[in-house]
Amino acid sequence: MRPACVVAATVAGSTIIASAAAPTVLHPGAAAAGTAPASHSGEFAVAGTGVYLSEGASRFVGGATAAGNRVAPAADVYRPRHQAPAPRTASGRASRPNSATAPRHQASGAAASVYLNPLRDVSGLIPERIDMGVDFGGSGPVYALGNAVVIDATADSPGWPGGGWITYRLTDGPDAGLTVYVAEDVTPTVQAGEQVTADTVIADMYNGGDGIETGWAQQNGESAESQLPVAGGISGGGPFPTEVGLNFEELLQLLGVPAALNRYQAPYGLLPPNYPTSWPGVRAG
Repeated sequence: MRPACVVAATVAGSTIIASAAAPTVLHPGAAAAGTAPASHSGEFAVAGTGVYLSEGASRFVGGATAAGNRVAPAADVYRPRHQAPAPRTASGRASRPNSATAPRHQASGAAASVYLNPLRDVSGLIPERIDMGVDFGGSGPVYALGNAVVIDATADSPGWPGGGWITYRLTDGPDAGLTVYVAEDVTPTVQAGEQVTADTVIADMYNGGDGIETGWAQQNGESAESQLPVAGGISGGGPFPTEVGLNFEELLQLLGVPAALNRYQAPYGLLPPNYPTSWPGVRAG
């Protein structure tokens, strides 16, 4: 549960005041065993300001206001990140990349992708922000990225708005061995232990007001990878975007998923060394 708070932001000469619940900051080890952390895909970035408005308020996103609705700008294009770690400021935050001069990804047509867009059949897909993972609005089937085994699948997980929590471990491709989560407004259509492919519907996404969050999970499937010390120990309270969330978003963009609203903001935390930063041959298919 979130205690009441008030967030105020001034945008284009007008003030927006959002009354909502404040995020509960869960640190690694704070949650009970088997309990997923609080997540906040119901909070939205105010484009160009770094301000987030919480669910239930009139939202300003991408240059428009809509009471209770998500409004996204035109999709961005994929920009691969540098292999070397980004320089840090005195506060430890990574320097913001120059999106105007950043190189653009050239997708290879030489090899077919071992992964497919997991949101390809979602109706009214709305890209939102990167936090511990990546947030989206819409409704419809959600597929696995590729060949995998389901670790957990529940429609009633404490700590996540909507209650959905599904994790699966990839068994093929450049991310083999890594675990993916899909959470919040989803109902599982698979069970733990089930073998799945990129053509397997693992969940049904519904319009429950929170959307979904998907990203890299811890190997035990209990929570988001960003909460581990090796990734910077960033939980549902932020700061966002996380390095781990940005890495997952870059893979999604290669597969044809629209860019997140805050993908050019400087990331927080660390990317563990076992996570690829490029995916040769992986492309939208």
